[in-house]
Amino acid sequence: MRLLIITTVAAALSGAAAFADSHSTSTGYMASDLLSPCQEADNDARWGEAAETECEQYIIGYVDALLATGAAGPGTAVCPPMVNTADEVRWAFMRWVHASYTKRKAMPAAQALMATLAENFPCSQ
Repeated sequence: MRLLIITTVAAALSGAAAFADSHSTSTGYMASDLLSPCQEADNDARWGEAAETECEQYIIGYVDALLATGAAGPGTAVCPPMVNTADEVRWAFMRWVHASYTKRKAMPAAQALMATLAENFPCSQ
């Protein structure tokens, strides 16, 4: 599992900038797939807790993998928030996808999340 996360992070890092605003024909877990439970976490009181768990666990796993591999944090381009990480990144991700919905919903979720982090949580130089 850890190797899968690290591989996903490496792929996202190598292609995040190139795919930030482009349409992807890739299949797999897409930005729209992650966006759905992230939005449902706020919209549906009956399913909200399960959806929030799905969304935020993906985000936390992704951010933890970036930090563990040294791809995020001081000295890099991305510094995720250290307090309320899952919620802060969830809201940033939803806003980022909706800013160019048609293009960004079709991106792989990992690339969309990396682009979200780069735009919303850059490290101070």
